[in-house]
Amino acid sequence: MRFGFDIDDTLIDLRGYAFQLYNKKLNQNVGLEVFQAMKTLQIHEAFGLDAKAGGELWSSLMDEIYYSDCAAFDGALDMLQELDREGHDIFYITARKPEHCERTRKWLKDHGFPVRDEHFYCGMKDEEKIETILHLQLDYYFDDKPAVLETLLGVPTKVYAYDNSYNQEVKIPRLKHWEELKDLIK
Repeated sequence: MRFGFDIDDTLIDLRGYAFQLYNKKLNQNVGLEVFQAMKTLQIHEAFGLDAKAGGELWSSLMDEIYYSDCAAFDGALDMLQELDREGHDIFYITARKPEHCERTRKWLKDHGFPVRDEHFYCGMKDEEKIETILHLQLDYYFDDKPAVLETLLGVPTKVYAYDNSYNQEVKIPRLKHWEELKDLIK
């Protein structure tokens, strides 16, 4: 089968990592319960920052956020490695900006994700992901972002939301733990 995966906040806990980093950099101690209750992708408001200051902070920390020790969600890496061993095609489809494509691909490989260069798609806008997903004729696609998920509601691909506090309004099948994937594809 052909599987497509978003990376940030689908396979890796990027927002959670950034949240911890913001606490450290801003010398604050905003609790994890605040993070877990957030209804937006952006995390800056939890730290008392407006959109401009939040964007500036994210930009200043982007390399540290993207290319350090951000953890994969429990079971994500093992599941993708298992899919790869079983001979399934794995595609990564990320809206990270073009200047981050090569380093992102290398980061994934360095952290054990099974990445084939020709199966790595990067540098598109969120709304452009649908074209890639349709072109690849994926059997399954997993993403977290409401704006992306909503564009995929009518496609033949089986689309799943990786469950997060900010995507609860999207009425779409959900994956809460990566171990559930085996049952989904049976």
